[in-house]
Formats: sequence, structure tokens, C-alpha cells
Amino acid sequence: MIKSIGAILLTVILYQTIKALAQRYPKLRLNPLILTTLSIIILLALFDVPVEQYQQDGRLLTNMIAPATIAFAIPVYKHFQTVKKYLGLLMIGTLIGSTVAILSTLGLALLFSLDDYLLISLLPRSITTPFALEMATEIGGVSALAIVFVIITGLLGVLISPAIFQRLKIDSPIARGMALGMAAHAVGTTRALEYGEEAVTFSTLAMVFAGVITTIFGLTFLPWLINLVL
Repeated sequence: MIKSIGAILLTVILYQTIKALAQRYPKLRLNPLILTTLSIIILLALFDVPVEQYQQDGRLLTNMIAPATIAFAIPVYKHFQTVKKYLGLLMIGTLIGSTVAILSTLGLALLFSLDDYLLISLLPRSITTPFALEMATEIGGVSALAIVFVIITGLLGVLISPAIFQRLKIDSPIARGMALGMAAHAVGTTRALEYGEEAVTFSTLAMVFAGVITTIFGLTFLPWLINLVL
């Protein structure tokens, strides 16, 4: 019990400290999610604590993911009229984004001659973890690798999105939310909080739609495509 409280307190304190520093020194572009994860890894290595032990002690935080995800439905409800107005655009954009994500991943994996299991595990990288796990299992990938690729994709999306928004002059919270939800799924949706409730609303919907579309695509057309190219 004491170990569990310690693991949770350590994680929360590290995250809040880095978040406060990021808000105080915005020019440093500190990312609380990435830096907290790296700090935990370093501490575990220094004190020779097994990752499994930390996961077990901090399982309460992991168990809070589901209710935290459900909470994203609140801004969707509040902005339902706006959602109705842009629903068609959202679905078309998500369909195109999901297709491009899968085909570009497949193309790059073939270009660099990746191992078959690595290639298949890489394909669900642009959807949130629950969808990615199901898809990776069904098409013959390795679920652990799929999770790693999902996390890396989400973190990279969060890191480069501000520069892309600035470069392309994307100011609309709706457009930013859709892009973050589509490209960086749950991590991106968390980042969308910085752009307001409309951004969170469309990021949540883009994340869900992308998960559904990619899963359907992955369980129908993708196995045939994989057999064709491998």
C-alpha cells in the first residue's frame, strides 16, 4: 500500500512540477508527458526498480485512463450543434487521414525492408491503444510493439504539431483538434485542451472515428494487401 502511494505521488509530483515549469518558461517548450516519462525511466534505472514493480504499484493511475477518456464526451455534448455542422467534413477528413496513415506506413516499411512482424505491428500506429491492440492481434502483429509505436506516434504528433500549425497558419481550434485527434490520438486530444473545448471535441471525435475506420479497414482490406506485398 505504501509503495503504491509512493509511486503515485512520485508520478503526480514530477508531472505537476514539469507542467508548472513549462507554463512559466514557455520558450523552453518543455513537454510534461515526455519529460515525466523520461524522469521515471531514469529513476527506475538508478534505483534498480523493475518496470513491472512500478506498473503494479502505480496501477491506480492506469485504472483511471478509462473514466478519464469517457470524460472527453462532456465537451462533445456541450458543442453538439457545432459537431452537427461539421460532421460531414470530420468524417471525410478522418477517412482520408486514416487511409493515408496506413498506406504511407506500409510504403515506408517496405522501402526500408522492415521485418514482417515489425511491419504488421507498425500499421495500427495512428489509432489509440485499445483499437491498435485489437487490430495488431487480428492481423498477426505483436501487441507490445503496437503499443510502443502508438505511444511514439502520439508523442511525435504532440511535439511537432505547434510548429506545423504556426507554419501553415492553422488558427481554427476545430482544425487543430481534428489534426491532433487524427494524428496523435489520445495524447493529441490531451494537448488539444490548450486550444479550448471545441478543439477537444473534434479531437475526441477524430480519434474515435479514426479508430473505427482503421479497424474496419485493417480487418477487411488490409490482410489482403499485406499478403499481396509480402
